[in-house]
Amino acid sequence: MPLRLFNTLSGKIEEFRPLVDNEVRMYACGPTVYDYGHIGNFRTFVAVDILRRYLRQSGHKLHHVMNITDVDDKIIRNAAQAGVNVHQYTAKYQKAFLEDAAALHIEEPQITRATEHIAQMAEFIARLVEKGLAYKTEDGSYYFRIAKFPGYGKLSKRDFAGMENGARVDVDEYEKDNARDFALWKAPKSGEASWESVIGPGRPGWHIECSVMSMQELGESFDLHAGGEDLIFPHHENEIAQSESLTGKQFAHFWFHARFLLVEGEKMSKSAGNFFTLRDLVLKGHKPSSIRYLLASVPYRHQLNFTFEGLQQAAASVERLRNFRLRLSGNFPDGSSLAMTSLAEQTSKRLRESLDDDLNTAQAQAAIFDMVRAANAAIDEGEIKKDDVPPLLAALDQFDEIFAVLNDDDAEKMQYIAEWANSDGREKDISPALRDIISSAALSDDQVNQRIEQMKAARAAKKYAESDAIRAELTAAAIIIEQTKEGVRWRRK
Repeated sequence: MPLRLFNTLSGKIEEFRPLVDNEVRMYACGPTVYDYGHIGNFRTFVAVDILRRYLRQSGHKLHHVMNITDVDDKIIRNAAQAGVNVHQYTAKYQKAFLEDAAALHIEEPQITRATEHIAQMAEFIARLVEKGLAYKTEDGSYYFRIAKFPGYGKLSKRDFAGMENGARVDVDEYEKDNARDFALWKAPKSGEASWESVIGPGRPGWHIECSVMSMQELGESFDLHAGGEDLIFPHHENEIAQSESLTGKQFAHFWFHARFLLVEGEKMSKSAGNFFTLRDLVLKGHKPSSIRYLLASVPYRHQLNFTFEGLQQAAASVERLRNFRLRLSGNFPDGSSLAMTSLAEQTSKRLRESLDDDLNTAQAQAAIFDMVRAANAAIDEGEIKKDDVPPLLAALDQFDEIFAVLNDDDAEKMQYIAEWANSDGREKDISPALRDIISSAALSDDQVNQRIEQMKAARAAKKYAESDAIRAELTAAAIIIEQTKEGVRWRRK
């Protein structure tokens, strides 16, 4: 069954096929780097990453471009208030975003930055003016004529027939029903950053940036455009209007939008005290793998209620998957079991069917845990054979190619945030839980295994004090030691 996705443009689920051969040309709106990324932002970025990974797993070649918006109203304002230029202001937030995305195992697409394409944006606007689609105002700003694009509103499904003709709006973000001629280029203001261009001095509006960057990298018509649901209007609606008016071609054929999340049942906001960046959660001791798992646990078109109880459950789920993989590294008798082979095959099939169905991540997670439950029971009963292990591992790997939570590198990924907190005056925010996790990374896996073998040897030789001392040493390093049917196992706290 081919991949089927909900297309915001058509308002229905459709079969997804690339326009040309097997290559998917995909553009995703990236961050506006005026602050640290919050978990609502990263819910969208994780959803896009899952789509990216599944397209590749399905055999598609992928040309995935993501912009970084490093100039807009907020950035201009904040940079001016801080007394630094735009590049100086945004540099640390760009770095932080890429670090945080890597911590969540979000694969890095081709990055393009708005400030690298300002000349092309000005040229784009000049062409719109030549066709009568845009106009210049007395102060030197340029606006797009919405009345020249009859299809305006086709993405957001709003009827703007009664809008005030010729009224203008010059801010980058505005009320959802405030459809007016929008700013393409903003004349320079005293104390604000500006650039010289073929249409005069100034700086681009937010909407023109993505049209120019996407078409420059992917062509005038490409397969898929992705982003959060908050971008449908006005940002993506405006992208379509200015792009299709100029080229006469369909801009993007599929539109993929991820829904907002709630935090403990409420809209996330700083005033409500439930606003969390990724770094806030890590400082509390929550692992990136747990955060990613929770963000992916609800299909992207459904609202996710992000709770700390849910985060604890996500951590337990990740730990269970990692322990299952560890159990499969044990010694099993020769042979194979038809039941286990069939279980692995059915799990692999269910994973594909779930993700083909508009990326139903919840069903995919259910499929892998049904397999883990059945296989663990078989291990307990001594019913798994040596040849059953590779197909079970293959299904687990198939799952992790998409969800990316099995690699236990959390301590390494959290270390940089602790270092950042120390340098940023937030060392008091580093929780004991985070300190424990970082401490556990001080010993390599080989060192831990070596000390456990020494502990077991001391115990066998009845050197109990020595054995207990080694256990205490490992416990102090946040290594949890468990006695199981298969013998001694360990994991990091």
